[in-house]
Amino acid sequence: MKARLKRIALAATAIFLLIQFIQPARNETGQVMDTDISKTLDIPEGVQGILARSCFDCHSNNTHYPWYSYIQPGSWFMAYHVRNGKEKLNFSEFGAYSKRRQGSKLESIGKQIEGGVMPLPSYLLLHRNAVLSPSEKELLLNWANDSRDSTATNH
Repeated sequence: MKARLKRIALAATAIFLLIQFIQPARNETGQVMDTDISKTLDIPEGVQGILARSCFDCHSNNTHYPWYSYIQPGSWFMAYHVRNGKEKLNFSEFGAYSKRRQGSKLESIGKQIEGGVMPLPSYLLLHRNAVLSPSEKELLLNWANDSRDSTATNH
């Protein structure tokens, strides 16, 4: 029995070490694109800071990768979240969206924040600085609603 457990532990260790060599592509352009939301909408400095701190890791082309994202399977989990987040909303490509889609995304931002859905609770467990205070939520909601209204009138 002991020999069997030893072989299982050895095999598990070998698999763990081998999967470390399988790293997903990183989401880091390091630049602000012409389609970035900051080039499309007027974003007050306070709102920009909140978006960068609480949203951009999963919803832009520039993700800050913490230490645990270099260890498998954490890296795969993070890559999945970033890919999924960017499919739903990509602030780096916001300007390429139609005006109608921009308005829809801004409305969705408000609903997600208001409902406490975003930032994801799983993200907040390891990123305590991304937690939104009530005043930050209000600031984001007001900005999203004002921006949505201005986007709708600029058709």
